[in-house]
Amino acid sequence: MTEPPTDPTPPTPQSEPTEMVEEAIRDVGEQVDAMNETTASAAASVPLPDFGAGTSDAAAAGIGMLGDVDLDVRIELGRTSMLVDDVLKLSPDSVVELDKAAGDPVDIFVNGRHVARGEVLVLNENFCVRVSEIVGKIPEASTG
Repeated sequence: MTEPPTDPTPPTPQSEPTEMVEEAIRDVGEQVDAMNETTASAAASVPLPDFGAGTSDAAAAGIGMLGDVDLDVRIELGRTSMLVDDVLKLSPDSVVELDKAAGDPVDIFVNGRHVARGEVLVLNENFCVRVSEIVGKIPEASTG
């Protein structure tokens, strides 16, 4: 009876786990690559709506598109500091002294940003503000 040929270098106990770990790492790497390819193809196939559809005139697609956007406009007549106790004592006939004199320009804020100054007027028994000065320069969108 002949003996089967023996391997001249017997496997060490650490070589098999190391090979298993390396193979597992290769398998996980292949799975990650496959997931990345799937994600990339799915992202590329997302259809976007045609934002220009229904507008025949370039001007109509411009600033007119913003006509129904709500903005928070506030007119600041003046400021003062008060203690909570003093605020609680206010009644309908109370007078609150502000840091501006009558006739001084009022500040106009749009969405919390100071954009203009104006003067208070009365028109048809209603208060209104006439814009007299635009504050600073509105930053232009960079093209390029």
